[in-house]
Formats: sequence, C-alpha cells, structure tokens
Amino acid sequence: MASDIACPYCYETFPVRDILFRCIARPGPTGSRCRAERDQVLEERRGRRGELGPVFAARTRGQLAPCPTCQAVSTFRICPVCHSTLPAQFGLVDNRLIAMVGAKASGKTVYMTVLLHELMNRVGSAGGFALMAADDETMTRFDSDYQDPLYQGGELFHGTRTAVANDHRVDPLVFRFGVARRRLLGARPEHTLLSFFDTAGEDFSSQESVQLNTRYLANADGVILILDPLQLPGARPLARPGSTLPDTAGADSPINVLSRVTSMLLPHRSGPDGRLLPGARGAGRISTPIAVVFAKLDAVWDTLDPGSPLRAHPPGGARFHTADSLDVHEEVRHLLREWRGGSIDQILDANYRHYRYFGISALGNSPTAESQVAPTGIQPYRVTDPLLWLLSEFGSVARQRRR
Repeated sequence: MASDIACPYCYETFPVRDILFRCIARPGPTGSRCRAERDQVLEERRGRRGELGPVFAARTRGQLAPCPTCQAVSTFRICPVCHSTLPAQFGLVDNRLIAMVGAKASGKTVYMTVLLHELMNRVGSAGGFALMAADDETMTRFDSDYQDPLYQGGELFHGTRTAVANDHRVDPLVFRFGVARRRLLGARPEHTLLSFFDTAGEDFSSQESVQLNTRYLANADGVILILDPLQLPGARPLARPGSTLPDTAGADSPINVLSRVTSMLLPHRSGPDGRLLPGARGAGRISTPIAVVFAKLDAVWDTLDPGSPLRAHPPGGARFHTADSLDVHEEVRHLLREWRGGSIDQILDANYRHYRYFGISALGNSPTAESQVAPTGIQPYRVTDPLLWLLSEFGSVARQRRR
C-alpha cells in the first residue's frame, strides 16, 4: 500500500503513522478519566458538535493505544486533518475513494442509491460480494436519506445539496466491500473500504466552483461520470414518448462537465516541480480510471439493435467479465457517433489512460410526471458494471478474460 493514504471523509492525504487517537473519556486503570471537550477541528471541518474525549498522538501503527493522561486504552483512531473517527482496519485494508460526478438532473443520486442497494442485496448475494456501512452515520443516512425514500416511498430525489450550501464540507458515504477469493484451502475474504461522494450538478457549473468545492477529485482513486444520453442532440429524437428531455446546452451539457472534470484532474499528472512524471502518467495523460456511464438507457431501449451487447443479459458471478465489458464499451462508442457526441470520445482518448463506457438503467422505466417511480417498480439493469470495473482495475475484484 502507498505510504500516504487519504481520509475517506475529508479526502486529505497523510502517512499512516500520523493517525491520531481519541480518548474514550472513561476511567482508566488508574481510576482517573479525561474530561470530554469540544473538538474545534471536527466542528470546522465537518460540522460535528458536542463534547468528545481529547485527541492524542501515539507512536504505534496498531489499532489500540493508551491515553497518556488517564491510561485508558482507546480504539478510536481519527484523521489528523479533520478529526473524523476512521473505520476499523483503516490503513490495513485497501482504501478507495470513488468520486460520483455528473451534470444536474443526470440521475447520479438515484444511480448511487440503486447501485449500493443492489450490492447489498440481489447482485451481492449472487456474486459473492458483501457490502456494509463502515460507520453508524453512513448506516443511518443511507437508510433515511437514500434507500427508504426511493424503495419504500417511491420518491425521486430533488437534487443534491451543493458543497457551497454545505459550508464546503464533504459528507461521503463509507462502506466496506468484501469478496471471497477462492484459494486452495478454501475461500478467504478480502476487504476494501469504499468512500462515495455524490456531488451536486451545480458544483460543476464553472471552473471556479470545481476548484472550490470538489478538491476530493484530486485524491479520488476512481471516477464514475454519469451522463444523460438525452442531452446529446442525436439521441433526443430517439427517446420514448413521455420521456423528460433535459437541457442540451450551457454549463450542464455532457461535454462541459467532462471538460471541467478533466481540467481538475490534469494538474495532478505532474510532479512537484511541474514536470510530467515518467512511466505512471504516460505521455501526460490522466492515470485515474474513469467510468463513463450513460444512464437512463431505458429511454432509448427501443432503438437499440436486437443484437446489441447492451441488450445482452450481463454475466454474473464473482468476477468482472472483461470481454462483455469491452463489447459494451465499443457499442456505446458507436452510439456516441450516432448521438453526435463524438467529441466526448476525443477528450477521453486524448486525456485518460484508462476509461470505459457503460450503459445502464437505474430504474428500468422512466419516472412518472409526479417524480415517482414507475408503477412497474425499480428494475435496474447493469448498474454494478461501472463499479466492478473500477474494482477490477484496483485488483479488488478478479477478472474473467475469456468468454
């Protein structure tokens, strides 16, 4: 693992040895106890108020450390930058930050909710994957703010709060992803911490807002870019009757969002002296893998060729199927030309070392005019493909190369 690691909550990087501890503020072996106090760093960085045990440094990379004042043993390891409590085994298992970006009304929040729900339920159990919340806040927020409104209330989301409205704080959802790898002596589970941050489309309305509000992009291990095909002029006439047609021009157009994300990532391809890094960054291209996801595929489903890979039933199992993914990739690239979105492919090919196209439908059918899930219910299609590709790029999920 790299010497520096990124906090899954504030996305700042630091060496593992800099991780701090928080006293449990209960009596230690000597009978004394530390008094709880306000943590101003936690308040300023994440808006968390209340009195907590004091912070202390310990010369250990382990999971336990005694408080130097009261000697009570603490298991609360915290980020040295934002003072958030770090998940269990942070720094011992892979830690991957996933940036979820896209234009306003592109369906990012719906997609993220359905993706996580599928991994925790249908697809996860069928593929041997296990996904669970890594902290209590994620557990509570995912249920109350995401899963319950969509799956129980059938209500779509009314837009993600911008980073400006959130006082420049990021509040990601952090999960533990596990997959059982087959070994000669049985299955051994391997775990990866996944941090998802759902940006508001408004955070990509200008280059200035990108710089101010999405600093986490610089430290993201992978990017999932959600695009609405109905924003492309060649795809709009192909939409099913009754489909909501989004705006096609201005700051929220797919080409503009991709351009701003690329401009944000490009400065990080070079070393401290400004020169391009040899090897890893290639000829100046971005090494961060980016999954370019065309959502709402159901709106153009009727126009797809019967033999299109996008109509094929996706293979299952605990491996990522490379051949199937490449077939979908080439099919979407072909459709891009028909949809008059070829400039998207040109930008990706010129600036990224690893990118892959995907076509998905989070809901399976267009929502009602009242922004409710269709009466047919939620019928997701290929929603896990982009994340499993990223995890296969990281080595967290094995690949199936042959058909």
